[in-house]
Amino acid sequence: MSSSTALLIKPAALRKPLLAVLISALVLQGCTDAAAPGAAASGAAPAPVEVGVVTLQPQQITLNTELPGRTVAWQLADIRPQVGGIILKRLFTEGGDVKAGDTLYQIDPATFAAAKQNAAAALARANANLQQATAKASRYQQMIKQRLISQQDFDEVAAQHEQAKADVLAAKAQLQSAQIQLDYSKVTAPISGRIGKSAVTAGALVSANQAQALAVVQQLDPIYVEVTQSSAELLKLKQALASGALSAAGTSVSLTLEDGSTYQHQGKLQFSEVSVDASTGSVVLRAEFANPDQLLLPGMYVRATLETGINTAAILAPQRGISRNAKGEATALVVNTAGTVEPRLVKASRTIGDQWLIEEGLAAGDQLIVEGLQKVRPGAPAKPVPFNAATGANE
Repeated sequence: MSSSTALLIKPAALRKPLLAVLISALVLQGCTDAAAPGAAASGAAPAPVEVGVVTLQPQQITLNTELPGRTVAWQLADIRPQVGGIILKRLFTEGGDVKAGDTLYQIDPATFAAAKQNAAAALARANANLQQATAKASRYQQMIKQRLISQQDFDEVAAQHEQAKADVLAAKAQLQSAQIQLDYSKVTAPISGRIGKSAVTAGALVSANQAQALAVVQQLDPIYVEVTQSSAELLKLKQALASGALSAAGTSVSLTLEDGSTYQHQGKLQFSEVSVDASTGSVVLRAEFANPDQLLLPGMYVRATLETGINTAAILAPQRGISRNAKGEATALVVNTAGTVEPRLVKASRTIGDQWLIEEGLAAGDQLIVEGLQKVRPGAPAKPVPFNAATGANE
């Protein structure tokens, strides 16, 4: 290769490294120019983030407690015979309504009728003896005055007279007893209500005061609802009432049926049991409900809502503004007076609609953040804007 050719190739080989150096310099210069505005901006304070807030205000609310329970007949009577014998007739329709005094069963009355006749005869004999003894005592009364008889004879006649009167009283009692036994041969309903199925049929032999009931009559209007409340909750309620944190509410009770529907009639709390069930640690409460359509039947499972107290300064917080931390504690974010986000640990006791009843951690006047929680952090500046719960947007 000639020397002239070598000189032509060397400048061309040097062009590529020089071009790469020039491009790198330009890139570095561009990066330096681009970073300059950001560096200048990093020294400025971040703009407050707009968040939707709800300003908490004290409210008067009635606190309700929902408790499980079952319906119980207002009156219940097991029908048992008071005399023994053969059932001749059943005189009611199973599942129908009966009135107090209606005859439900007829027991064979022949034996009791004969006993009554015997008692009536004994009374007639006693009356005849009394009549004779009375006449004799009257004669002896005159004779003793004339000293025609001895005092001993008169005393004997007077004693016979008194014995005859006692015999009459005894005979009357026997007749009355026989009449009662005869009346008991008709087994009657002691109360008005609805009667269930019959445990016996005509021809069955029954005995007085037997263990098995012939039938059961239940009065269903009105009807009781018995619910159970833990003794701890009852104690807490009494302490709150005593301290003045709550004021006494009414005795109105509403009912939710097994299918989730609401019973149309309001009930009234009647009483609370005076002792605690040792096995369950609960107390029985009883409420009375009108049941004109007999929709409620004994033994039905229901849920009763009782008015337990009135809180005149309750703090209610929307559920969307309350969350849980890693420890499971309820937390909230508020915009404080300095305009920054402040975290709070709160204690919420129960839900009321779509809100939490706050016991601790939030107070009247606090601006609770309910919208934009994901855009802020504790300590960051925030711009509070009233949140419209109806529209779900900031105003």
